[in-house]
Amino acid sequence: MRLTLSTLADLADLPADTLIDARAPAEFAEDHLPGAINLPSLDDAERAEVGTIYTRQDRFLARKIGAAYVARNVARHLEGPLRDKGGGWRPLVYCWRGGQRSGAFAAILQQIGWRVSVLEGGYRAYRRLVVAQLYDRPLALRPVLLDGNTGTAKTRLLALLAERGWQVIDLEEMANHRGSALGARAGGQPTQKLFEGRLAGILARLDPARPVVIEAESNKVGQRIVPPSLWQAMRAAPVVEVTAPLAARARYLAQAYADIAEAPEDLRQRLERLRPLRGHAAVDAWQALARDGSVTELAAQLIQHHYDPGYAKVRRRHHVQPRAGVYLEDLTGAALHRALPRLEAALRAAAGC
Repeated sequence: MRLTLSTLADLADLPADTLIDARAPAEFAEDHLPGAINLPSLDDAERAEVGTIYTRQDRFLARKIGAAYVARNVARHLEGPLRDKGGGWRPLVYCWRGGQRSGAFAAILQQIGWRVSVLEGGYRAYRRLVVAQLYDRPLALRPVLLDGNTGTAKTRLLALLAERGWQVIDLEEMANHRGSALGARAGGQPTQKLFEGRLAGILARLDPARPVVIEAESNKVGQRIVPPSLWQAMRAAPVVEVTAPLAARARYLAQAYADIAEAPEDLRQRLERLRPLRGHAAVDAWQALARDGSVTELAAQLIQHHYDPGYAKVRRRHHVQPRAGVYLEDLTGAALHRALPRLEAALRAAAGC
């Protein structure tokens, strides 16, 4: 059975138990449908070999060699990850454009007796829907930006709001980056296409009649670019700003970045990148604090002399004028929970609810 993906919202109701991406591992790593697993019909080297034979030598020979590779690879999948699948299992298979790789894979599964679907148009059909949503038309969205300087617990507040039923888009989570000069996380960032796919999937599930809270970011989170449709919606959105005392922010930042502080050489290298912006004397002093283990003092210095000036510059450039502000005296877990009613009231007022 061939299945057509009409909208990204259809992904939530696919008539399948497992999405199988039959493309090569490098293709899968760049981007794939949400929730898909990679069971390649051809690995990277095999795909390159078959493609070269097809274009430069003989198409029939390429198909024959490709079929042999596919048969061996599918056999390995049947003996491995698919070994325990029962007769009622329903897979959906896709490749680049729903052609030979997914078709060959699906044909073998069908012969076994499974009810197999193949995605019409393959990954390209999915990617077109992502591009259309993020690049080609305005979003049906009611965004409210949660702003605040570094260390004001915005990411934690987003999570708490989501727990209370608010619609939330956490760009830093999707980009696997804290959005600052020291913000890299373990595992690195997803590719731009994979980041966009994650974002598009969340947007497709939102109720356009309700507000959605987004942390105020620049148009980049680490090296990932916020797509233009969302960026334009964010630039026009009302802003609620969270503020807190320097000491509370420094304590919070030291805890939030504890993983970096536990890797002194990594922290030193990240601070090194700030020399062109903040000068040798400042960076030398910050590296000395890092060597001494004075993480909270280092956080306070970075907030005062690096992060806050950067935020002020961006706000002036974009003429950011918050509609409401919420002051947090303390940023402990209990204090954040106590502050939620005030923050929710400010968000509702900014959104016109």
